[in-house]
Amino acid sequence: MITNPEIVDMEEQVTASVHLIVPMREMSEHMDPAIEELYGMLATQGVEPTGPLFSYHHRIPTDTFDFEIGVPVSGAFQETGRVKVSLLPACSVVRSVYQGPYESLGQGWREFKTAVDEGGFPVSSTFWERYVVGPADTQDPAQYQTELNCVLR
Repeated sequence: MITNPEIVDMEEQVTASVHLIVPMREMSEHMDPAIEELYGMLATQGVEPTGPLFSYHHRIPTDTFDFEIGVPVSGAFQETGRVKVSLLPACSVVRSVYQGPYESLGQGWREFKTAVDEGGFPVSSTFWERYVVGPADTQDPAQYQTELNCVLR
């Protein structure tokens, strides 16, 4: 289930992120360790995230995903290991919110893509998810909320 798509103007956000290029079938193997590394480094340096975890995809996936897993931050930090300073760009996006378990997120993206196509939104190949409500917020996966964003051309 997704909300109706809407256009939103985004301001640039400084982020801490881990950049990954991984085979599609191995994404789940790499994502959790990257998240642990990210949050561990931030905790070690006393840096608080200022927003939810996201995955920012640099291109439409082929046989690999090219993406960053990260969080917005307000303070400076020392880049450590794979955790680097990055940016979510200032841009206009078409956005919808998917509610439900992560296992059905692919279906949410398919619904969103159909709505974007039917709405005639001119999207680029750059997109991201923000995990607004997740396991840290609720025990019920049906209540998870994932923001779906496609950058407009």
